[in-house]
Amino acid sequence: MLTKKISTHNFRAFLWHATFLAFAKNFMDVDTVIPSMIVEAGGGALHIGIMTAIMLGGSSFTQLFFAPYLSNKSFKKNYLLLGINTRVLSLLGLGVLLFLLQAEHAGFVLWFTFFFITLFSLAGAFANISYTDILGKSVNQDKRKTFFSSLQIISGIIVFASALLVKKILVLKAFPVNYAIMFFAGAGILFIATGGFWAIKEVVPSKLRIKGFKAFFNVLRSEWKENKKLPYFLGFINTQGIAISFLPFVILYAKETFHTESAATGTFLIYKVIGIVTVSVLVLLGAKKLKYNVLLFSNVALSLTLALMAILIRDAHSIKYIFVLGGIVYSLYTMTMSGLLLEVSGTENRALYTGFAGAGNILPALFPLLGGTVIEHLGFHAFFILFLVIMLSASYFILKIDCKR
Repeated sequence: MLTKKISTHNFRAFLWHATFLAFAKNFMDVDTVIPSMIVEAGGGALHIGIMTAIMLGGSSFTQLFFAPYLSNKSFKKNYLLLGINTRVLSLLGLGVLLFLLQAEHAGFVLWFTFFFITLFSLAGAFANISYTDILGKSVNQDKRKTFFSSLQIISGIIVFASALLVKKILVLKAFPVNYAIMFFAGAGILFIATGGFWAIKEVVPSKLRIKGFKAFFNVLRSEWKENKKLPYFLGFINTQGIAISFLPFVILYAKETFHTESAATGTFLIYKVIGIVTVSVLVLLGAKKLKYNVLLFSNVALSLTLALMAILIRDAHSIKYIFVLGGIVYSLYTMTMSGLLLEVSGTENRALYTGFAGAGNILPALFPLLGGTVIEHLGFHAFFILFLVIMLSASYFILKIDCKR
């Protein structure tokens, strides 16, 4: 039974994890640090496409396969710990790999890098299903808003501080030692963050049971027919969801067009964090007044502006402003997607719907591969135009969802 005392204990445990995770995130940032490392190791547009597909849409898509298995588990803490600790080990492995990297083995090491990135991403997708389920049943409903509000404030302060530290590390040593230090630091901080999950008291068992993968898809088909918002929710993720895969290609664009270096990567990260923190504070202050529809359409408009800025930009100095806007788009998408998931799902089937959301990541999983191919054959401007068209189509699904809250 979930008592007030246990709920408060779990609240603090989740906050512990969230605090240190916020600090660790920038050391393994998917939009700046990881793609910059890939390019420095000799990667090109196709490598960036593969990496982005794995870390963003691809890893989320695998939740579709993890959900049937995890939905049958009454208690999910052990699976949450398995996922988070696998992420720690994959970062350690990546750090060791880069620390021992020799110039003549760069191509060979590049593919081992993809192995550790894949392991890190899949473990995150695996852990996220259990995290969503445990958070929903281990913290009283009246405390959840306080948790998310506290998280936004704490994350804003810590993320900015860690971004400054990341910038210093990137110029402290030459490649690949600077990135090795980054991943060692990220692994250490993430390991400290796992302490919050070890401390969780999971006392409420999950009641939902899905017998096998076929049964999972039968439930999905049933929900698709009965829940009129579900198809449009998945359509929204499949279109607006590609916005979070845009910035890694801007890193490649900056390096290939303006020959930016590691110091610039740190600067781009700081500006991305400025965008994330700014919009988080604004949304937090106006949480009671702002409706989801306003946030959703605003994010489409900002995403279109993002691509137009990339097309029109003519110097390396101005690229950092793309990352401010990119941070805003990323933050708004994360907040609205989570809110919409709660909107279209019920209390008992939340873990299941997290798995359904994986089905909405087909295009975000494929788009980075398509984007890398388009860049290699047609150039960056063709890629930016393709991005514009898909972003514009997201408006249709937002209109159909018509979220009143």
